[in-house]
Amino acid sequence: MQTGDVTRFAWGALCGYPTRTLLMLLAMGIGVAAVVVLTSLGEGARRYVTGEFASLGTNLIIVIPGRSETAGISPTTMMGETPRDLTLDDARALTRSYSVRRIAPLNVGSADINWRGKQREVTVLGTTHEMLAIRHWELSQGKFLPATDLDLATPVCVIGSKIRNELFGAQRAIGEWVRLGDRRFRVIGIMGSEGRSIGVDVQETVMIPVASAQQLFNTPSLFRILVEAKSREAIEPVKQFIIDTLQQRHQGEKDVTVITQDAVLATFDRIFSALTYAVGGIAAISLIVAGILIMNVMLVAVSQRTSEIGLLKALGAAPRQIIVLFLSEALLLSGLGAALGLLLGELASMLLRQLFADLPAHAPAWAVVTALLVAILTGLLFSLLPARRAARLDAVLALSRR
Repeated sequence: MQTGDVTRFAWGALCGYPTRTLLMLLAMGIGVAAVVVLTSLGEGARRYVTGEFASLGTNLIIVIPGRSETAGISPTTMMGETPRDLTLDDARALTRSYSVRRIAPLNVGSADINWRGKQREVTVLGTTHEMLAIRHWELSQGKFLPATDLDLATPVCVIGSKIRNELFGAQRAIGEWVRLGDRRFRVIGIMGSEGRSIGVDVQETVMIPVASAQQLFNTPSLFRILVEAKSREAIEPVKQFIIDTLQQRHQGEKDVTVITQDAVLATFDRIFSALTYAVGGIAAISLIVAGILIMNVMLVAVSQRTSEIGLLKALGAAPRQIIVLFLSEALLLSGLGAALGLLLGELASMLLRQLFADLPAHAPAWAVVTALLVAILTGLLFSLLPARRAARLDAVLALSRR
């Protein structure tokens, strides 16, 4: 028999039992769709986290006061001493490397903002002019913090768009004086960036010079220092430079934690990749269940089509040709079911992207290819037993339905 004859025979066999065929198509389709949807969720979560960290900046290195590991009881612990604070002088010292593009010291706190009787609590970021470029933020009006000396406490501020709307409404905000805590600041800019980036909602944030924040919160220390390397290749040298510089400034103590953006991203990438593989493997179990269903249904089909098999053998069909006919039927069924499942999975992923705009739920290519291959191989493997049983039937007994 030619390939076209085998295909027409398999298609006719499937069309002859539409209910049975539809059930097997649904079983295989649901299995493939489950793999596509679950892996798209895992991949979407990985891309979302990667995008969130990418929004922090490019080639970013974060310096945090204190050691990340616990060293147990030490002499400093017994004496009640705390790790040395990061200071503006420390931040200034980190600019003395050719591989450092820019730095932005950071203070974080909360205070009440007041304008003509309207008041609300806001998050206050004390930082510098370089913060705008490091974080890739945008302004909608005015200008950002001035590029002045770190120690200069200029009474100016940049406010988020939500704060601007709540306090000023339709009135002009640029140039107005607001009270932040017990100090007055002049509004010189309105942020245009939207959304939350690693815990900071730009729309509900007030930014002031870092020296002004230290006066406002009555603290000489810094919360973080953000350092941007000039290139990806310079990240590791800059990291080592930071560690060496601060160790020298802190009397030989390694009392800071230096985190690179790549290290954090790599950790999250491994976590979410493992999660994607796990949920994909769990979903693939449904494909095995679909294969078992195909085997059981085809075993029943062999008993129902005994006379048909006997007629084929009486006409000279060899056992190998009988096996090929049944395997072709299973291949066609698995292929159609896999295509249906892929369509359902992509539609479900599209619906997820519509419902959750921030989640880029796209199934990875490897998951789609693997799901299709596993579906087809499962259908073929589980149809071998029915095919071999059909091939062993005696022609005379089969024609007499024995």
